[in-house]
Amino acid sequence: MNEFLSAVAGHAFLQQALVAGALASLACGVVGAYVVVKRISYIAGAIAHSVLGGMGLARYLAVAHGWSWLHPMHGAVAAALAAAGIIGLVSLHARQREDTIIGAVWAVGMATGVVFIALTPGYDVQLMSYLFGNILMVTPENLWLMAGLDAVVLGAALLLYRQLLAVCFDQEFARLRGLPADFYYLLLLGLTALTVVLLSQVVGIILVIALLTLPAATAANFFRRLGPIMALAALVCLGVTWGGLALSYGPDLPAGAVIVLLAGAVYLVSLGLGRLARKD
Repeated sequence: MNEFLSAVAGHAFLQQALVAGALASLACGVVGAYVVVKRISYIAGAIAHSVLGGMGLARYLAVAHGWSWLHPMHGAVAAALAAAGIIGLVSLHARQREDTIIGAVWAVGMATGVVFIALTPGYDVQLMSYLFGNILMVTPENLWLMAGLDAVVLGAALLLYRQLLAVCFDQEFARLRGLPADFYYLLLLGLTALTVVLLSQVVGIILVIALLTLPAATAANFFRRLGPIMALAALVCLGVTWGGLALSYGPDLPAGAVIVLLAGAVYLVSLGLGRLARKD
């Protein structure tokens, strides 16, 4: 631990990694709580894996066609929002099995990304790292984009707290009360999509669902009200992110994987503590 703290003081990339973890934790706590309460982690999984398609396309256009201003994160945001819109509209209006559409978006998004990565001249280590995450490669540009996404996600989620809460607990009842439930459901999926993009910077596309759901599930073992769940989930996410960075630094382990393992361990401990608290 002392080695890690000394390294943080002298290395900008570690400082940037800590800031990225903090930014991602804010959105993770708020939106993760909605995802866990609404039980839409399977939808979030499809959105997460479709992100690779947008990243691959953005990188292909930047390298092969000279669109140097286009960053993989731009493609990630576009692909995530498109996937959220498709899944949401189909589940609300189309007569298709929702699980079939989710599986299709999941698979097609990943396949699209793999194809465009193969078409892109050269081999991009940074792009491939998005699969498993590499928080140590976060740049100042990434941090500014993450901060902007954070502001959008937190602003919308907190300003529309009651509306999203109603949709999460009983969408049909909210509709009967005159609330445009379909709109808020699509908005929730959009916020989930942006949070997935934020968290993919920390742990990668494949592990992003674990970090989106485990801190919120941990908090739900101690609280029943959504507000406290959000606050504790954000703190848990921050703790496991910074803790995972510290634990992985010395042995030179993949930071994203260690972060998720730590989040899983914290969740298992919270299950035991939650049961003990209920018995008392």
